[in-house]
Amino acid sequence: MKNNNIPASEANKTISINEIEDMIFNIRGVQVMLDSDLAQLYGVETKRINEQVKRNIERFPKTFRFQLSDNETNELVANCDRLQNLKHSSFHPYVFTEQGVAMLSTVLRSQTAITVSIQIMDAFVDMRHFLVSNSELFHRVTSLEKKQFPLHRQSSLPHWRITQRFR
Repeated sequence: MKNNNIPASEANKTISINEIEDMIFNIRGVQVMLDSDLAQLYGVETKRINEQVKRNIERFPKTFRFQLSDNETNELVANCDRLQNLKHSSFHPYVFTEQGVAMLSTVLRSQTAITVSIQIMDAFVDMRHFLVSNSELFHRVTSLEKKQFPLHRQSSLPHWRITQRFR
């Protein structure tokens, strides 16, 4: 990963929950954030985050932090234009779960890390609340889609027969 430094004055600004939510991805069924996005938010280089993790590896089990596979990296690049720099990288990024982000603030030990981690936790909680509060809606949409699919197949059959007669 490239250096993702941002000026200290920008690192201390409040980041909107929407900005943070745009940096959260669902990979392996878990909501995660890229090491480079976290570095940008914390105002440090990506390699500094990974160095601190390696120094404190016992605090970061695979349920807190894992490295993306080739397929996961390629899918992320295909679905997110801002990550095109990963396309030609020989290195696969690390991602942090919500628990990993919380642990990261304890090893970075800066006021910025604490402040940003709180904002990130708020974004994770906000996303969870959205999913829970809309789960009934998602369920109803899924049910409607399941009902529509058989109807669509049946309704296209007479159209196919009519088309075949007039050929």
